[in-house]
This record gives sequence, C-alpha cells and structure tokens, in this order.
Amino acid sequence: MNKEKKKALANLYKTTLLNDVLPFWEKYSIDKAHGGYFTCLGRNGEVYDTDKFIWLQARQVWTFSMLYNRVEKKQEWLAIAKIGIDFLKKHGRDDKGNFYFSLDRTGTPLIQAYNIYADCFAALAFYEYAKATGDKTCYDIAMQTYHQFLARLENPKGRFEKSTGNRTLQSFGLPMMTAYLTSELADDLEVALLQKVLTTCVQKITKEHYDGELSIIREFTDAKGVFIDCYEGRLINPGHGIEAMWFLMDVAEKLKDEQLLVWATDVCLQILDYSWDKKHGGIFYFMDAKGAPPQQLEWDQKLWWPHLEALIALSKAYAKTGRKDVADWYDKVHQYTWEKFPDPTYGEWYGYLNRAGAPLLNLKGGKWKGCFHVPRGLFECWQNFEI
Repeated sequence: MNKEKKKALANLYKTTLLNDVLPFWEKYSIDKAHGGYFTCLGRNGEVYDTDKFIWLQARQVWTFSMLYNRVEKKQEWLAIAKIGIDFLKKHGRDDKGNFYFSLDRTGTPLIQAYNIYADCFAALAFYEYAKATGDKTCYDIAMQTYHQFLARLENPKGRFEKSTGNRTLQSFGLPMMTAYLTSELADDLEVALLQKVLTTCVQKITKEHYDGELSIIREFTDAKGVFIDCYEGRLINPGHGIEAMWFLMDVAEKLKDEQLLVWATDVCLQILDYSWDKKHGGIFYFMDAKGAPPQQLEWDQKLWWPHLEALIALSKAYAKTGRKDVADWYDKVHQYTWEKFPDPTYGEWYGYLNRAGAPLLNLKGGKWKGCFHVPRGLFECWQNFEI
C-alpha cells in the first residue's frame, strides 16, 4: 500500500468512529434516569429492551475511557464512562465480588455470574477508567477482579458447571481472553506474573487449540489439548481464531517474539482462507471441522464482529510485516465489510446479515452487540494505518 492509500484508510476509520458510531451511542444509549447504558437499540436508536448486561456495560465504560486515554481528553467521553462505572460499582457485583451477568434497568440482579467473562470485561473497564481518572477504588476493583479471574480459570463456571465430568473440555475462549486482558493490564503487573500468564496462553493456543493439519483453531479440546470427535470438538469459530491472532501479535511485541508474530500472521490468513464463503463472500459464523451439520443453526450468518476482528488483525499484521498476501486479504475483507455492514441512513453498523449479505436483523445493539467491537475495530484500524 502506498502512503496515500494508508492515509485515506486512516481517515475513513477515524471519521467513521468520531462522526458516526460514537455519536450514535452518545445520543441513544445513556440511561439518564437510572444510570448505565441501554444496549438494546433498534435501527434508528429506539430502545426496545431495558435489561442491562454486565459485559456490555463494562465494554462501553472501557470504550469511552480508552478513547479519553488514547485519542483526546474529552470530558464528555469521561462523563459517559463515569455513568457506567458508577452503575457497575453500585449494582454490578454480588457480596463475594463476582460480577453478575445481567440486571434489570434499575440495577436489580437478574442472572448470576455463571462464567468468568463478565469479570474479564469488568476488570478491563475499571482499569481503563482508573487510568483516566486516577481513581484508586476503581484500580483496586480492577486488580482484585483480574486476580479473581485468574483464580477461576481452572473452574470457570464453578457451581454453574452442568457437565458430569466424564467429558472434560477446555475452551479456547479462556487463553484467548486471558492473553488480551493480561496485555491490557500489563503496565501494572509484576514481570514474572506477566511472563508466566502470557507464555501459558501462547502455549495453549499454539500447541493445544491449533490444528496444524487443517490450519484452524479448535474451539474446544479435551483437557490435554487433544481432539474429541463430538459437536464441541469439531466446532470452529473463525472470528474467535482471527481475533486471537491480533491479540497474539500484541503479545509477541511484549515478549519480543518475532516468530510468534509470523505464526499469528500466517494462521490468520489460514483461518480466513478456510472460513471465507466462496459463493457469497464474508466469514462464516460457525463451521464443523469435518463438514458435518453444525449444532449452531445460525452457522452461515455473517456477523459484524468477525469481520471487524479480521480488519484489525490484517491491518495490524500489515503494519508490522508489510506482506503483500496480508494486504491482498485486507482489501478483500475491507470491500465486503464496508459494503455490507454500515447503515448510511441511521448510522452505526448492522450486526447480523444472512448468508447472501443482506441485513437479517436491523438492530444496532442487543444482548451481545454493544458499544465495543465497532468502535474498537475502527480505532485499531485507524491507528494501524496512521502514517
């Protein structure tokens, strides 16, 4: 890519983030009566459900705190982050310090913390907000939650585990998100802990979840990293694999591991080649490693977040390597993503397309889509192309 193209791409991502996506969430998501954020937003921003999901509340706190820290010290952004942090402080945790999964609009708990991902995003939120404000209470909550997250890795569901124990599975999401969370908190972690956690995550991803024969990431293996021929064992989640590769690119920088950077770049391209819909374009949501019928009936949908994660991974890999094969894949994913997902009429991006690439749902937010993947993706790509 020449300088003019990179400059134009950086400007596209920057202006879309600042002039389109952020204003949408600033205008429609703030609950001025009870605090926190509405995330269930229709195409034009109308609120269609008022329940509040902890990891989306935390993700929005992180987003506005991160932009305050890394883009501009805008008091409006910090004020929006404070609305979420105050709501989480007051309502987000049980008496043991575990973050709930969901609350009603006023903060009454609805669903217990049945896994540790709410803790993961809460730690990110409180840490980033503490960096913005110097708030020691928020910093302490962040570090307490992080160490609590680490302590639960061997038994992430705790008393909510439903399996009998006769088929033990390890989830790719755990080393993937542990690597990301640890990288984000790296400046305040002891060097020995940082090295230990990151190298363990790298080992699990590269040696246990990566299938070199198929050149894919397996979403589940047995406890020793061995393939199990069942629904879960055959499950491929291409978006997760691609997202993890840019996490590992950042880990490679922290560990000064050039080989890991090359490996993550290569695997990113392998996953894209495996999961790209040759007929309609776009990345399949789920796949079965043996080509059997997937358990997930939504397997052929095209979702916003895998495509954004691919754009981050490819732009980051290109910025670090300058490889032509990376640039070619970036152009392919960019063309599909920018043609299909942005809503030119009401702003923000569609989240769910059918296989052919037409909007399947016109919502802009819900139980899973909030103010996170789109703004984070736009920010990361902007930075990766900034000259």
